[in-house]
Amino acid sequence: MSLSVLSRKEKERVIRRLLIQAPPGEFVNAFDDLCLLIRDEKLMHHQGECAGHQHCQKYSVPLCIDGNPVLLSHHNVMGDYRFFDYQSKLSFKFDLLQNQLRDIQSHGIIRNETEYLRTVVLCALKLYVNDHFPTGNCNVLRKTIKNKEFLIACIEDHNYETGDCWNGLWKSKWIFQVNPFLTQVTGRIFLQAHFFRCVNLHVKISKDLKESLEVVNQAQLALSFARLVEEQENRFQAAVLDELQELSNEALRKIIRRDLPVTRTLIDWQRILSDLNLVMYPKLGYVIYSRSVLCNWII
Repeated sequence: MSLSVLSRKEKERVIRRLLIQAPPGEFVNAFDDLCLLIRDEKLMHHQGECAGHQHCQKYSVPLCIDGNPVLLSHHNVMGDYRFFDYQSKLSFKFDLLQNQLRDIQSHGIIRNETEYLRTVVLCALKLYVNDHFPTGNCNVLRKTIKNKEFLIACIEDHNYETGDCWNGLWKSKWIFQVNPFLTQVTGRIFLQAHFFRCVNLHVKISKDLKESLEVVNQAQLALSFARLVEEQENRFQAAVLDELQELSNEALRKIIRRDLPVTRTLIDWQRILSDLNLVMYPKLGYVIYSRSVLCNWII
């Protein structure tokens, strides 16, 4: 169906749906392409603002405020398209299309035990992220639900290489209640990649986790939490690599003409060449083999 025969509400619904489906790192590209089709600047700007706000929450878009990384998510949404950062104590709107902050306001927060714990957990988490991610970002948020205090840790790293025709995102979220003696950690690790050279391939992998942690003091809890995140994410990465290797092997078996063994061993070409009694004639510019060697190879 042509867009010209759709009502305005139907156009808004279609535009927003298409923009929300944009892979991480490609929102602006999708918006620019749709602008060429729609040719309605006012409509596109409004829908781009709405969909961009959802895109930021969905993919934990990173920002930098006063030198500190901030990850946008639905956990630090205040309403009216505003986000709140606990580190800088600022609320703001973020224009994803222009990549800039707008309408910045200062807020106060209560400095209680939970806030001190949040700071300690953030420090421990930063050590892990800096050690394992090339350009990783992390953030720890506070949230009160039914008079219960929770800490929410978010991790994000990405590599958007549009020149090489691929984009990739790694993000995880970890939530635990501030309890004495014992607390349960709920986590979700999410990986998404988009390859668009010769083929349009989307890969999405996620895993949900639940673990328990003993609580002795703030320092112990922060270190134990960071160690738990490290162990679980390392296991997830190893499992993903094993699965992709198996998938690659399966694809290889389907394209080769005969079933060959896969040894994954290094081939010593120098030894093979010497065994073949290879004789080089630099002046003639060609290679001849000893008659004793069978050189009619069939692959």
